[in-house]
Amino acid sequence: MTDTKSSERRLINRRSILATSALSGASVLAAPAIADDMAPIEWKMVTSWPKNLPGPGVSAQRISDQVAAMSNGRFKIRLYAAGELVPALGVFDAVSAGTAEMAHTASFFWQGKIPASVFFTAIPFGLLPYEHISWIERGGGQALWDELYAPFGLKPVMAGNTGVQMGGWYKKELQGLDDLKGLKIRMPGLGGEVMRRLGATPVGLPPGELFQALQSGVLDATEFLGPWSDRAMGFQKVAKSYYSPGFHEPNGTGEALFNQDAFDRLPKDLQSILTEACRAENGRALAESDWENAGSLQLLQEEDGVSVLPYPDDVLSALKETAGIVLAEFAEKDPLAKRIFESHQSAKRRLGPWSSVAMRSFMTARDDSV
Repeated sequence: MTDTKSSERRLINRRSILATSALSGASVLAAPAIADDMAPIEWKMVTSWPKNLPGPGVSAQRISDQVAAMSNGRFKIRLYAAGELVPALGVFDAVSAGTAEMAHTASFFWQGKIPASVFFTAIPFGLLPYEHISWIERGGGQALWDELYAPFGLKPVMAGNTGVQMGGWYKKELQGLDDLKGLKIRMPGLGGEVMRRLGATPVGLPPGELFQALQSGVLDATEFLGPWSDRAMGFQKVAKSYYSPGFHEPNGTGEALFNQDAFDRLPKDLQSILTEACRAENGRALAESDWENAGSLQLLQEEDGVSVLPYPDDVLSALKETAGIVLAEFAEKDPLAKRIFESHQSAKRRLGPWSSVAMRSFMTARDDSV
């Protein structure tokens, strides 16, 4: 009886060992498949900015870092600065073609390809940063933006903001409207068209080429962003007259472009992580830009000998009048451009009175009390 029970126990133990071995073998065989399933998704992001440029270059890198952190390494985005994989102004086509899955750029660069794209960065005398965000998020702007880019297989989203812009750097001080005649200026978007109609010669150049062009005389003037980014570009070394307001860009929305097919293939949670990382960057970048612009403006004046000047009255009046004409003509280009223009103007009419009551009156009261 005892021998029989011992035999049964040995048989059970042998079966257990064999079963365990079989399961272990199955685990080994299955391990590569599981590892493949868990391999991180990797994207390429091409940008229109020099690497780590204060403002938009920093935003691009921060989005990449945030996506990796929020996804616990499941989603990695490798950043390529302007010229490393494609030229600064080639990122739209690169993402559309699938050469890269993502870009960080600004929509007004595509004015020649899609004229209405300028509305999604800024237009002359348009929306302020928080007004622009409100239009995109609440006023129907995002749906129109999606519709505009859909034929190119692209999904656009806001991805940072450099805030209210400056009017630009001029090698010679402006005395009046006549000084715009023949002036070679870098000013993208509809602001450049306004300048052209007032006698200037807009020159289209990517950010990385601006300093050399200003230094060499290819440009007589250039705008870029605000004091923080502009000082990092070195413009104060060759131009000492810095004008305001930035009539052409009262807002500085950065644009992320996703290849639509690549975006659709992402798991839903990674889609959310990517879009929310971009959305979070809007507030973070705007806060950073305001803070750093304030400090850099002081350095430009106190250490670099820069004169911060208002546009002469006749220049500013002509800019505003001409901008109205340009925008009215623009609205008639095609039905979608007209809808975008009308939506933007509707947002301006809705938000403007509130901005005036809430902000302008407060700023006046606060400044008077200092």
